Amino acid sequence: MFRLSIALIFLTTFILHSQQKEPPALDPSFHKERRQMVLEQLPPNSISVIFSAPIRNRANDVDHPYHQNPNFYYLTGFLEAHAALVLLGTPMDVEGSPVQEILFVRDQDPYYALWEGDIKGPKATQKEYAIDKVLSTTKFKSFLSSLQGINNINHFPFFDDVRDHPRNENDLFSLLTAFKGFISAQSELSKPEDNSLTIDQEYLPDVVGSLREIKTAKEIEILKQAVAMSAIGQVEVMKAIHPNMSERELQGIHEFIFKKYGAKHVGYPSIVGAGAHGCVLHYTANTADQVGNQLVLMDVGAEFQNYTADVTRTIPANGKFTKEQAEIYNLVLAAQNAGIEASVVGASFSDPHRVARSIIQQGLIDLGIIESEKEVRTYFPHGTSHYIGLDVHDPGTYGPLRANSVITVEPGIYIPPNSPCDPKWWGIAIRIEDDILITNQGPVNLSAAAPREIEKIEAITAQSSPLDQFVLPSLDSVVD
Repeated sequence: MFRLSIALIFLTTFILHSQQKEPPALDPSFHKERRQMVLEQLPPNSISVIFSAPIRNRANDVDHPYHQNPNFYYLTGFLEAHAALVLLGTPMDVEGSPVQEILFVRDQDPYYALWEGDIKGPKATQKEYAIDKVLSTTKFKSFLSSLQGINNINHFPFFDDVRDHPRNENDLFSLLTAFKGFISAQSELSKPEDNSLTIDQEYLPDVVGSLREIKTAKEIEILKQAVAMSAIGQVEVMKAIHPNMSERELQGIHEFIFKKYGAKHVGYPSIVGAGAHGCVLHYTANTADQVGNQLVLMDVGAEFQNYTADVTRTIPANGKFTKEQAEIYNLVLAAQNAGIEASVVGASFSDPHRVARSIIQQGLIDLGIIESEKEVRTYFPHGTSHYIGLDVHDPGTYGPLRANSVITVEPGIYIPPNSPCDPKWWGIAIRIEDDILITNQGPVNLSAAAPREIEKIEAITAQSSPLDQFVLPSLDSVVD
């Protein structure tokens, strides 16, 4: 009992120190500006439709926690399911007023509110989200039927996991069915020889993706918060890790810290891979009961106010790198440093990868792991960078780097057991990943609070953790 009390004191101290005031989320004016930017690029007599994300089933009558379609959120700020945003290239009269933007949302439903939570409904949504017109989803089909003179239809690729039966006329299935029927009807009315109708599912993603690439000051502020809590999670795990811990425990520490700082979700399934598990690039099973005296690759990111970080560190569970581990680690670190230095305005998006790959391929040759440059993909099989934002792999142009975009720089070397090299390298998997803000003054490492150098990592792993004294009762003591 005494040990548990001490543990609670340590944990309480940790919790109190981790509390902070949450900065405000994006306000309706942000989303209004984004919609206006899209409207300015739409052709006359066009309709563009963006749907909310489907509710995804986990098993039987249990659904996954709802996560809004990032493109829909970007343009509306609306977080409820079963909704559709319509943007019109030419204003049209809707219920007595000319509009170019209409949001269709569910009506309030007391029965649904009892089981799942309240629905705002059209009136409250109209007041809160500053959208020209908000209507009930029950009016979506008739609205589409009333449209005349439409010669351009834009939409994102349809979701392929929407439930194939409608619950009622308010749901996403009904909205999609109505829209597909509208497209079919317009196609039948158009004259192929006149090329009078264009149906495009690439134009809208390109327009919105280009906007999402460049972050506003407020978006950067939110991203910095997500990255900071992810970096702190890495540091706290460095303090807490020991060989007898499981991959699940390490995952739990990361995600506990995210939630203490206000993150409602992780940005993607957490990757915690010890030893050869780290050689699996998207290893999310995290099933090892003991990480042992191995390197542990931890690719994790908090999602804060819908924006996600993406930070990876690789650390020795016993606190000390072996000679071979250190040689590979420093090679990856040198490649990453070069990649970050190459992340400047105007550079090709591929430049960070190009310079990182060059260093890794020469380093692997020098270590005798490969014989020629063309073999580098055997141990470095992925790209070095991607955008982050509302998605961990955010859309963008992937053209020359532009100021106020945020990218990752994440080289890695992975040497699975039985690789065609000296066995002393087998099982070493190292990735180092940071989130880099591109500015006119040069790259800014937003995740620098999580150390990358070997000596700093080893120094932190030697520190005590507030979790060191946390002792739970054994299951045997409570299970009959």
